[in-house]
Amino acid sequence: MALPDGFLEDLKFRNPVEDVISSYVSLKRAGSNLVGLCPFHNEKSPSFTVFPATRGFYCFGCGAGGDVISFVMKAENLDYISAVEHLCKRAGIEMPQSDYELRRGTENDVKKSRIIAANRDAARFYHEMLSRPEGREGLAYLRSRGLTDAVIRHFGLGFAPDEFALKKNLFLDHMKSLGYTERELMAAFLCGKSQKNGRLYPYFRNRVMFPVIDINGEVVAFGGRVMDDSKPKYLNTSDTPAFKKSRTLFALNFARHSCADRLILCEGYMDVIAVHAAGLPCAVATLGTAITSDQARIMARYTKEVVIAYDMDDAGRRAAEKAIALLDSVGIRSKILKLNGAKDPDEFIRKNGADAFRLRLDDSENQFDYRCAVVIQSHDLTDFNDRMACISELTQLLSTLHTDVEREVYIGRLAERLEVSRESLKSDVQRLRKRQEKTKEKEAFRREVQKTAGWGDRINPDRGRMRRAAAAEEAILGMLLLFPELFSDARAPFGGVPGITEDDFLTSFNRRVFTFFAQCMDARGRFDMGYLGEAFSEEEIGRIAGMQVTRAALTDNGTAELRSNLAALREEGAKQRLLEQESLSNEDLAALIREKRGKQQ
Repeated sequence: MALPDGFLEDLKFRNPVEDVISSYVSLKRAGSNLVGLCPFHNEKSPSFTVFPATRGFYCFGCGAGGDVISFVMKAENLDYISAVEHLCKRAGIEMPQSDYELRRGTENDVKKSRIIAANRDAARFYHEMLSRPEGREGLAYLRSRGLTDAVIRHFGLGFAPDEFALKKNLFLDHMKSLGYTERELMAAFLCGKSQKNGRLYPYFRNRVMFPVIDINGEVVAFGGRVMDDSKPKYLNTSDTPAFKKSRTLFALNFARHSCADRLILCEGYMDVIAVHAAGLPCAVATLGTAITSDQARIMARYTKEVVIAYDMDDAGRRAAEKAIALLDSVGIRSKILKLNGAKDPDEFIRKNGADAFRLRLDDSENQFDYRCAVVIQSHDLTDFNDRMACISELTQLLSTLHTDVEREVYIGRLAERLEVSRESLKSDVQRLRKRQEKTKEKEAFRREVQKTAGWGDRINPDRGRMRRAAAAEEAILGMLLLFPELFSDARAPFGGVPGITEDDFLTSFNRRVFTFFAQCMDARGRFDMGYLGEAFSEEEIGRIAGMQVTRAALTDNGTAELRSNLAALREEGAKQRLLEQESLSNEDLAALIREKRGKQQ
């Protein structure tokens, strides 16, 4: 048995699902449940529901579901054991010794805790280098950018010396003296291995170092800016068990405490540091990539408005357009910061000071005004064809506004600017919105048909060709998951008919779920949704949670209903066997008849 009896029950009692999830999602009471915007997909109307009574959650939009353990697995990108450890740490209880450590994977796996420890010690090494002769160049660079010693300490900045030029193994010798293995240093992306001679070398060399710290205060990654003309200019840690670039924001550990009114989204480390140093500790940055949907959802946990402070060159405008769309999809208002005479916040603040930056910040442009201005500036309104193209693009933009009031205001403004009648522009927008609504309805209907029919079901591929059997299986599993005490009734013979077994299940996924459930009941005498993380993926756990939620919404979940669905499932099984027999050759069929007669005798 993996964990002591009763451990998961105690762990979940000390980590109520509503308390844990509310630290990630803003929840509102809806009867006996709580609802909020799903942290796992973009939505504006809440479809994410927490069920305190069953200690679970389920999103009716994307199908994510499970218990507090599976939520932490998905939210923190952890494996099952790491999620249990995370909750143990949160509750202040000790993780029991078990056979899990032997089953976490192959000997090549490195625990997340070791990677975080290595990053923490590496950050101390890099920071200490600034006070040594080998880091003199890095310290001079940081001071040339106007950073004080207090700011350098606050962000834990450091320097990775060029050990190739120095012909010293400063970093490797230091980390090995602390007990880190080569495998751990490579897994943390702190070192690489030469293909020529197989020797280990430090990944970051001759670079000013920016530690990336998560909201728990742990160093999970690094960014390094090179001191010469080497490429790339910025080098970032690749994804590790402790770090996922697409789900991390630089300086969010500081900004989350002061961003209720707004977040400032920058492009680089130095921009963020400059804004914080100017007395505005609400700036964050993506890590060398364009903003992702995960990062947008993370920002939505902390604020309702984001000011985009990107370079306004062509690349910056494209990045801003993507950011606007992603932020809008999670319900965040966005504005665009215009910094005339400077390419980024860092340069503007050094030239004009913190007060001038605050004034520009308060005068940020509404994202819709910005997008309209970009469209108008890209067309020649004196040319008829270009003018028509401009009106068409603006009509498309107007159709994306969510409220009638917003559309009325902007239709009036743009009609005047484009010298067209308000009525004609409004008519075009309404016609376009109707067309979009019809397209959405058709797409929603198509998805619902596919979902009902089970077409393209990756989790249970058999569902599409055995719909009635799958429906009966899901009803049975939903009842057993909701009321494990029904298992003894399900197993017992009734009216001369044998009890349920795994052989009754026709679809492979549902058979696997039942087998796991039965093994838990036989071994432990109980079942908990927390056990699922041992054997199922996040998507699979979501599907299983959906079965439980569906049955919980129904009142008839007793033994009679269970046996009724079992009878329907066995009827489908008989049909399936008959179809298989019809496809047999005459010789195979004769052999099957002889076999059955032999069993009867």
